[in-house]
Amino acid sequence: MDYSPALMTDMYEYTMLDACLKDGTANRKCVFEVFTRHLPAGRRYGVVAGTGRILDALERFHLDDEDLRFLSDRHVVSPETIKWLEDFHFSGSIKGYREGEMFFPNSPILEIEGTFGECTLLETLVLSILNYDSAVASAASRMVSAAKDRPCMDMGGRRTNEWSAVAAARAAVVGGFKGTANLLAAQMYGLKAIGTAAHCFTLVHDSERQAFESQIAALGKNTTLLVDTYNIEEAVKTAVEVAGPELGGVRIDSGDLALMAQRVRNQLDALGATNTKITVTNDLDEYALAALQTAPVDSYGVGTMLVTGSGAPTCAMVYKLTEREGADGTMQTVAKKSKNKATVPGRKLAYRSYEYNLADVEHVVSGSEDQLAAFTPEEGWKDLLVPFVDHGEIDHQWQGHDAIVNAHEYRAKALAELPIAAQSLMRGDPVIPTEITVL
Repeated sequence: MDYSPALMTDMYEYTMLDACLKDGTANRKCVFEVFTRHLPAGRRYGVVAGTGRILDALERFHLDDEDLRFLSDRHVVSPETIKWLEDFHFSGSIKGYREGEMFFPNSPILEIEGTFGECTLLETLVLSILNYDSAVASAASRMVSAAKDRPCMDMGGRRTNEWSAVAAARAAVVGGFKGTANLLAAQMYGLKAIGTAAHCFTLVHDSERQAFESQIAALGKNTTLLVDTYNIEEAVKTAVEVAGPELGGVRIDSGDLALMAQRVRNQLDALGATNTKITVTNDLDEYALAALQTAPVDSYGVGTMLVTGSGAPTCAMVYKLTEREGADGTMQTVAKKSKNKATVPGRKLAYRSYEYNLADVEHVVSGSEDQLAAFTPEEGWKDLLVPFVDHGEIDHQWQGHDAIVNAHEYRAKALAELPIAAQSLMRGDPVIPTEITVL
C-alpha cells in the first residue's frame, strides 16, 4: 500500500497549521517534548522503541498531488496552506533517548525543534509509533528477564492488525526477543524468521506419522515438530521414529506446559534424542515464563500478550510544547497548568547517575538554550540524549537492521545497570526516581 506518513495524523494538526499560517505564528521557532507522566501501573521501567521507524517515516513525510487534492476537496485547509504544503519537508532537529534505553516518568524521550507549523504536523505520527513500539518493547523486556537465558520468539502477528504486527516484531527484538514469525518484518528489518507447521498441517494428513514424514522430507531432520495435536506421548514416539535422534525440536502448545515439558524431556532422553529441543507456546506472558523457569524448556513462542504490551498496550506518552518564539523574536518557555496535567517548561537535558555501578537517579534539567549550554553535570552522570536529526538531515546510524541489533544489545546493558528490582515481576514504583531541576 502506497501512502503518505504525512496523513497518518489527526485533522486538527492541519487545521492548526492553517490558522497559524493565517495569523503569522506558524513560522515561530518551537520546542516540543515527548514524555510520559507515569509508567503502566506497577511497572518498574520502560524501554524506548520506535525511533528508527519515526526516522523512516520522516524520510517520506511529504504530500503528493493526490494527498493535497484530498485536503483541498475536504476543505481541511485553505488554498494558501495547500501551497505551503506542496514542497514540505521537515527541516528541524530531533534528539532523544536511543532505542533500547530505559525510561521513567518525565523522561524527555524525544525533543523536536523547528517551526510550529512543521512540528505540529508530527504529533500523531510520533506518538502512535513511540506509544505502541515502546509498550511492546517494555513487555518483551520483562518476558526476556522472566525467561532467563532461553530465547523468546514473536508469534503475535495474528493477534493484532497487520501493520502493528510488523511494528511489534521489530519492537520485540529491540526488547530482547531473538526473532519473529512475521515474514514482512523479517524482510523489512533483516530479522530472524522462524516457523514450521500448525495443527492443521497434521490434521490434513491421513495420520500424524504421515504429517511428520512430510515435514521432515521438506524441511529436514532439524525441523521442529508440533506434538500436541492428539496424544503427546504417542507423537513424541512417532517423531523420533521418523526423524531419528537427530530431530531438531518438538513444540508443545497446550496443557500444563511445565509438566508436559518435563515428561517430554524424559521421554526424548529415553529415546536417545538427548539434543532435541523443546519449544512451548500457548498464551504466554512474563508470569507464565517465570513459572516455567525450572521446566526443561529451550525456547518460547509468545503471541497475544506480546503484541498487546502484556496488558499495557500504550505508554501514555504525550507531545507537549515547552518553548516557543515570542512576538519579539526571543525564545520563551511555556507550560500547561491544567490540573493533573501540568508540564515542565523549557527544553531539557537528561542524565542518569550511578552509585556502586548501579543507576540511582534519573536527572531531568530544564531551562533555556543558554542555561542548558552553561549547565555542567556531576561527574559520572550519563548523558541520555543523542541527536537523530540535525536541521532536516537524518543520522542514518539509527535506522535499519544494524540499528535494531545495536538497540537489542544496548537494552540488555542498560537493564543490567538498573537495580535488580527492575527485573522483578512484583508490582511497584519505578525502580529509580526522576528528579527535575528547573534552572
